[in-house]
Amino acid sequence: MSKRLLKTAAVALALAGTLAFRPAMAQDAGEAAYRDMQQTLGVVPGFFKQFPAAGIAGAWQEFKTVQLNPNTELSGKVKELIGLAVAAQVPCVYCIYAHTAAAKANGATDGEIREAVAMAAITRHWSTVLNGAQVDLATFKSDFDTVLRIAGERAKTTAAAK
Repeated sequence: MSKRLLKTAAVALALAGTLAFRPAMAQDAGEAAYRDMQQTLGVVPGFFKQFPAAGIAGAWQEFKTVQLNPNTELSGKVKELIGLAVAAQVPCVYCIYAHTAAAKANGATDGEIREAVAMAAITRHWSTVLNGAQVDLATFKSDFDTVLRIAGERAKTTAAAK
C-alpha cells in the first residue's frame, strides 16, 4: 500500500471511531440534561422529551442560561413579556400559555400582559404597513431619528421647566 493510501485509511478509521463515539456522548449529555432538569424544575417536562436526543443538552443549556437565569440583563418578567408578545404573533397557544403564566409568576400584572400583547399587535400592524407600502428605509430612518431628536429636546425643556 502506498503511504498516501495508508494515511487516508488511518484518517478514515479515526473519523469512523469518532463518529461511533458521538452517539454515546450525545446520549450521556442528554441524560445529564434530563437529570439537571429534574433537579432544577422538579420534573422533566414532556415537551423537553420531544426534542431530538442529539440536541437536548444544548437546548436545555440555552433555556436554562437565558430564560431561567435571574442574572441576565433582562428581568424574568421582561423576558416572559417579550416571549408572550412573540408567541402571540407566531401564534403559539402553548407558548402563550407558558409565557403568560411565567410572566405572572415573575410579577407581571394583567395590565402589563395586555400592554405587551398590544405592543406586539402595534409592531405587526406597522410592519405590515411599512413593508407592504415598500417605504424607503433610508427615509424611514431619517424621519424616525428626527422624531426621537424632537422628543428628546421636548423632554429636556419639560424637565428644565419643573
